[in-house]
Order: sequence, then C-alpha cells, then structure tokens
Amino acid sequence: MLTFCDPKTFRHCDGLSRRSFLQVGGLALGGLTLPDILRAEAVAGVSNPHKAVIMIYLTGGPPHQDTVDLKPEAPADIRGEFQPISTNLPGVHVGEHLPRIARRMDRITAIRTLVGSSGGHSSFQCVTGRNRSNQPSGGWPGFESIVSQLYGPAHPAVPPGINLFMKMAHGPYNHPGSGFLGAAHQAFQAEGDARANMTLNKGVSLDRLGRRRDLLSGFDRFRRSVDGSRESAGLDPFAEQALNVLTSSRLADALDLTKESPEIRDSYGKDDPKALSYGHLGYQAIMSKFLTARRLVQAGARCVSVTFADFDWHGGNFSNGRKVLPLFDQGFTALVDDLHRLGMQDDVTVVAWGEFGRTPKVNKNAGRDHWSRNAFALLAGGGMPNGQVIGTTNRYAEEPLTRPVHFQEVFATLYRNLGLDVSQVTVSDLNGRPHYLVDNGMRPLVELM
Repeated sequence: MLTFCDPKTFRHCDGLSRRSFLQVGGLALGGLTLPDILRAEAVAGVSNPHKAVIMIYLTGGPPHQDTVDLKPEAPADIRGEFQPISTNLPGVHVGEHLPRIARRMDRITAIRTLVGSSGGHSSFQCVTGRNRSNQPSGGWPGFESIVSQLYGPAHPAVPPGINLFMKMAHGPYNHPGSGFLGAAHQAFQAEGDARANMTLNKGVSLDRLGRRRDLLSGFDRFRRSVDGSRESAGLDPFAEQALNVLTSSRLADALDLTKESPEIRDSYGKDDPKALSYGHLGYQAIMSKFLTARRLVQAGARCVSVTFADFDWHGGNFSNGRKVLPLFDQGFTALVDDLHRLGMQDDVTVVAWGEFGRTPKVNKNAGRDHWSRNAFALLAGGGMPNGQVIGTTNRYAEEPLTRPVHFQEVFATLYRNLGLDVSQVTVSDLNGRPHYLVDNGMRPLVELM
C-alpha cells in the first residue's frame, strides 16, 4: 500500500488527516478498493475498440409538437404559437427555434414516434432503458454501469462511465445509479467534491502547494521503484492501473475547458443558469456540458450522460421555449459539428430525449401537460445512416400513425453501436440471475443499420 502523510496537519483519531493522505491500495468506494473496482470492470475479459455514447437527458419531457413534429393545420389550441421551418432534407420541417438543427438534418435522425414511456417524472427510463416496476434485486443499472461491467475502461486513467448530471431539486430527475452492478461500476460524477479534488483551489498557500509537489515527487519515486522491482513492490496489474488513475492528469485535463480553443468554446454558446426562472433549483442551461462530454469521450470515456435545462412547462410553454430551445439547438449542433470535425462521427453516438412528450392541447396557462403516449428523440453519429425522420403521428400528434419506436429499441441501437449484441449479451443481478440488456424481442432500429 502506498501512503503519503503530512505530519504538520491536524490528525483524526485514526492518526491520519482527511486531506493529507492518499493510499493507492485503499482508495475505497462502497467498501471496494480502486484495484478491486478495476478488477470488477475487467470481468468480461474483452478488449473493445473505443466506441462511445453521449446521452442528453432533456429533463421534464420536451414538447414534440413544438420541436420536431409541428402540426400547422391543427386548431390554434393544438398547433400552438411556433411555426415550422424547412430543413436541408426535402419535405422535412422542425420548429422555428431550431434553425441550426434544420441546417444539419442530414447529420441527424429525428424519431417522432417514441413510445413506451412509463409516464413518470424521472431520469430512470432515459438512463436505464427500463421501467421502475418489477425490478430485480438491487435495481436496474444505468447504461454507463452496464458498459463499464462488460468492457471496463478504454483508457486506464479515465472511468468508462461518467455522469454530468446537475443536482436537481426533484429527486427522481437525478441519476438513478448503478443498480445491481454496485459501486464498482457507478458512473463517475465529475462535479462537486470529485471535481474539486482534481483542481488546485485559489488561495492555496505556497506551503500547501509545496506539500503537493512533495506528494507528486513521492509518486515519481514510487513509480521508479516499481519499474525497478515490480515483484518486490507487489503490484498486480489492477493496482498498477489504480496508480495510473491517481497520478494521470488525463481526466482533469479533459474536464478543463480552458485547454480548448476559444473559437470551439464559443461555438457551444455561453452557460445560462438563469434561462428559466427556477434555475436555482438545478434546472439550468449549461452549454459547456456538451463540450465537456465530447472532451471526455475523446479522452477515453465510453459513456457520458448529461442533463440540460428543464421542459416541464405546464405554464409558459412558449415563453420558456423561446429561451431554452435556441440554447439546446446551439449546444446540440455544436456537439454534432465537433464530432464530424474531429472524425469521431462513426465512433460516438449522441441521443437527446426526455421521459415523455406533452399534451397536444395547450392548457389555460399556455402550457402543455404530461403525455406518455408519444415523445421524440434526436440521434446523431454512431456511423448510422442519419439524415432521416422515423415515424409519423396522427393529425394532432397524439400517437403514432406509422412506425412506433420503443425506448428499448433505441437502447438496443446504442448497445449495437458499442459492439454489444442485445440478443446474446447478459449481465447478472445480485442473485446471479442473468438479464439481457433489453427486454425480449427488442432489437436495434433497422432504419439505422
């Protein structure tokens, strides 16, 4: 075990200060050391080329009628205030507040007939693909945890699954976690204390900075000793990988947006914590998360999940839409453009969606209420034949008229793009019972093969 101590700092009753020690063998999470976690991630024993998924959760259920499935011929209390605009796909229209998406529809797939919503105000279905009812012991895991368990890290210094969710006042909006796969495969939350511990705070004294330099020097000496005598050091490959995670700057660098050019940062837009009047509750339009997600998958993350704003507009649907939709339009298309600019469009799949759609009829508060019979999703990248619209709804966008697409069909497509065969691959719950990645009969979308 590698331990560094600072004798000058305050010590707890166990003899070590909370912030002045670091133990490579004992960095624990849920009772597991970091080497244990890395062993668990390598259970599958499979080496996979680095494919990745970025999932954008549009909190609260965005209105399909005002984004990708406008009904201009419907009565005023159904069609609403927004007008359709043409896209670069002949005959395809989107809402007027998505002009950037309109100019890039050849790189995007719009699913207008997303079905299977459980109807709950929760991220659960968008993160796990499952319904909350009839869960196995331990609960369904998020998709990041499943990929972590099956593939492990693509780069030893970057967690395979990363959670960029904002902390939101409504508890079920927050990330549901790793379920029966446990702490070993929990998506790394790159915010709060975890982020703070990877950065040098303002106001750090020269004495404290010197101690940090001593710590790094200690790591260097330890590395040299390991290189000179691996057997005497007693490091197995997983302990060595743990050391790589702790001493590499790769993850911290990926999270540091100052390392990106100003032009690219500007293309994603400016963060707007006050786009919504209730942004103080955690529902914020943080544009930089789109860029952070791209940098993380570029650094080696396999799955990154992001939250954006809030769309639970029971009142003020159109006033809120005028503020939030252009911001989403900019962030989403900047991400799509960036993937193409970097040649990552075949390796990274992007999906943006919410937990359900909104009522066709506008209520007395100029809002739309919950509607679980139809929703929408946007996909890009993944080497898919994008530039298409899947499904049509009836005249008031109440339900599918052609080609209903289930949430789990989208998940099956995401897994396929990661190289996983949903008809063959399973993960086992706490009782050792194997579960397929999606329910029986659900398969990847043939339109995107």
